[in-house]
Amino acid sequence: MKYLYRTKIIEALLPKKKEGLTEGAILSAVGAAKKDRKRVMGVVSALEKDGLIYHSKGKYILKSAGRYFNGTVVKIARTHGFISRDDNGEELFVRGRDLLGALPGDKVLAVVTEFRDDEHPSDSAAVVLITEENEGVLTGTIVGEDKALRLRPDGFFSEPLIIVRWNGNQIKAGDKVRYSIHERADHHSDITVDIVSVYGSSDLAKNSVDAYIDKKGIETGFSEEALAEAEKIEHDGIPADEIKKREDLRDIPIFTIDGADTKDIDDAVSISRTDEGFMLGVHIADVSHYVKKGTALDKTAYRRGTSIYIADRVIPMLPKQLSNGICSLNPDEDRLAFSCIMKLDVNGDVAGYRFAKTVIRSRVKGVYSEINKILDDSADDQIKNKYAEVLDELPLMRMLTEILIKKRIARGAPDIDSRESRIICDENGVCTDITERTRGFAERMIEEFMLCANGCAAKLAMEKMFPFVYRVHESPDTDKLMQLAETFVNLGIDASGINEKSTAADLAAVLERTKDDPKAPVISNLVLRSMMKAKYSEEPLGHYGLVLKEYSHFTSPIRRLADLSIHRILTDAVSGVPTEQLVKRYTKFAHENAYRASITELIAVAAERDCDKFYMAEYMKEHIGEEFDGYISGVTGNGFFVELPNTVEGRVDVMMLPTGSYELSNDISLLETLSGKAYTIGDKVRVKCISADVGGGMIDFALLEHDHEDKH
Repeated sequence: MKYLYRTKIIEALLPKKKEGLTEGAILSAVGAAKKDRKRVMGVVSALEKDGLIYHSKGKYILKSAGRYFNGTVVKIARTHGFISRDDNGEELFVRGRDLLGALPGDKVLAVVTEFRDDEHPSDSAAVVLITEENEGVLTGTIVGEDKALRLRPDGFFSEPLIIVRWNGNQIKAGDKVRYSIHERADHHSDITVDIVSVYGSSDLAKNSVDAYIDKKGIETGFSEEALAEAEKIEHDGIPADEIKKREDLRDIPIFTIDGADTKDIDDAVSISRTDEGFMLGVHIADVSHYVKKGTALDKTAYRRGTSIYIADRVIPMLPKQLSNGICSLNPDEDRLAFSCIMKLDVNGDVAGYRFAKTVIRSRVKGVYSEINKILDDSADDQIKNKYAEVLDELPLMRMLTEILIKKRIARGAPDIDSRESRIICDENGVCTDITERTRGFAERMIEEFMLCANGCAAKLAMEKMFPFVYRVHESPDTDKLMQLAETFVNLGIDASGINEKSTAADLAAVLERTKDDPKAPVISNLVLRSMMKAKYSEEPLGHYGLVLKEYSHFTSPIRRLADLSIHRILTDAVSGVPTEQLVKRYTKFAHENAYRASITELIAVAAERDCDKFYMAEYMKEHIGEEFDGYISGVTGNGFFVELPNTVEGRVDVMMLPTGSYELSNDISLLETLSGKAYTIGDKVRVKCISADVGGGMIDFALLEHDHEDKH
């Protein structure tokens, strides 16, 4: 009742920001009976004490009305939470007492407060009203407590919650479940819940992934209408009259190069030598030919925005009849393509290019590891026979790639070594191994060729001035660059060239001169974190990291909305539609699709990162008690994180360190203030795995050895 009155009082005062309300008007506005006057005015006094309202000339008025904002609760820990502002995405710290029992996903009206402490020196916030309760999927894990079963929720830390209804579900400790709120409360630990369904044991990563996907509202199935369209497309195949309309490239030795397990093959390449240099062809599955505007497939692609790759599963943007079938450039099958054919000179500069609707026939499904063996002369006869039809093209591709890599280095593009995990699962979906994903020359080769085509697509749109979806990467924030320089100095790393005006070439220079430093992985990560996140935009803002004025994503329309969107625009442009008509037809389209592609990319990246943690914990659960070498990858006031050579990351809690007084120092070290011993990012350590919580995606290490420098 207390917070019901609090809500009604704030709602009554909001429209009266300047004039306020009298005591009588407040009582009337909240519909309080005479007997409730004392209780209501007690809430008014509490709001006044909290600094949210003030009393002047007989009226109560909202304080600092301009500091109110709408937001979404995004995270809750044991003693605090965070709210993301709807207007600018900024996340503000909220003390637990100021959350009013709000849950992750709740929409709230909040106010910026002046509360600050050493850990949170910037603005904080307090929830004023819960304007919309989260109606989405809620998940958690069943735990045994005091001989009873309770629920530990995912997404916020709380004492295990009381279960009121089971709804016919058979549950046991350790089950990952879906639940609903039975009754909310002022304090999170007093919330009660009902069990809706059971995923299975939380010790299996795949069950936690299922729960995560449900909780985030990620679509996995397709509508009957979308499936019907896909099945018809697959059944109809490629009409003969469509092939006649296209440029026929089936006689050219075109082939694909992907990972061994790739099924959605959307790009192929070809190359030949010319008097001036090279003729490079990048041939992309013509997905927009099949996914027509306004269809169920089109709407599905817009909603999903991208395919999501989690360990051994793919959540595709489009049904498999397209992604693995008619749109996949499978070998020895006729396929419709959208080709970018480029003339490059001996310096790797694009001397000319054109886009054409084509029909192709891939000679072979190339695999990175096999191509790498051919390029380094370690391939056996079996591999050579497989690639017999394209063996002559590979030396040319290597030659051009070496030229393009030198060109990229010359323009100052940083080569950031971002470590990626490769999750290996058995036939039951259980993680059996984790390794670092390697990138050989063949991977670099395809990357450089795709960059060429992506740049040409953007260049055409900029030259002809028609609406487009660009891949953009803006210059870093000056504060972040200065913070990067300060961090380098604190780590004892040469920070020359890093200032508020640093170019990508300046960052590249740091990476080059520290490539053999033991802290190189940390340095790469710090540089990456200092940069802005790449996104999609209808404005050609350029790409800071690649040092390119024109750039887009043209090469993966099976799995990315942005690429599919520009294929649609380019199809009209290539067919001769005048620029004025393209402007009318696609201006709004480009804006909406750029925004949607950016949003869904963030969702996919977070899902892939978060779900990797479940598999890492599942893998490490079989290695509890074992010792590992690693390095400190991050520090907090409560401990530090250690990354192993196979990319697995776990934490060392401050409580597991020698007794002392610890504090965060310069955001790079956990410092024991009495002895001066510091645990600093980049330090080599030896740890023992002591626990692994699969359902929570958490791994705990105990520190055994530490290579460090004392800091006094």
